[in-house]
Amino acid sequence: MAPLPAPSPLACPGFDHDAHTRAFHDHEWGEPVIEAIILFEYLVLQTFQAGLPRDWVLKRREAFREALHNFDPVRLARFDEDEVAEFLLNPGVLRNRRKAETTRQNAQAWLRLRAELGGDAALLRWFYAFVGGRPHRNHWTLPAEVPAIAPAGDALSRELKRRGFGLLGPFGSYQLLQTAGLVNDHLISCPRHADCARLADEWTLN
Repeated sequence: MAPLPAPSPLACPGFDHDAHTRAFHDHEWGEPVIEAIILFEYLVLQTFQAGLPRDWVLKRREAFREALHNFDPVRLARFDEDEVAEFLLNPGVLRNRRKAETTRQNAQAWLRLRAELGGDAALLRWFYAFVGGRPHRNHWTLPAEVPAIAPAGDALSRELKRRGFGLLGPFGSYQLLQTAGLVNDHLISCPRHADCARLADEWTLN
């Protein structure tokens, strides 16, 4: 079998595994999120991705959606032991007890933070404050320049841990910022850099 061609030096790194990751890159990754429920979905997926390749989670995303009550934080905050046991029997998801229980923990922490701040819009502003209050745009030219961790992710990770969230260290927290478009880390040679920059220019929260 002939070896796969080397990725283009101008391609965004980490999205050449399969159709799921390419679609995620082309239609979601880096778009500034304006709905709290979407950010929470990304947070749940990031929890399950901890320590694993991105494509392992993305190709199971719809199975996760069905098993985790459409990523509804209110419902997941009540995820009881019977439901955890049922989840662990589901062949369509990544069956990991710690991550399932942490998802319940994170849903509870999410709801506490939302209540403290006064609603979804305030919750989104809280997350955006870690990047200066608006989507942050980087201008990388090579894959090697794109950071795996950054001060914003470090600060977010510390604060999430303090508020009772789990499995969201500096690496995972920065990936969450990238995915949700709080940071635009597309290479400038990638057409999605300009797309996400335009969305950031139009970005507003109620």
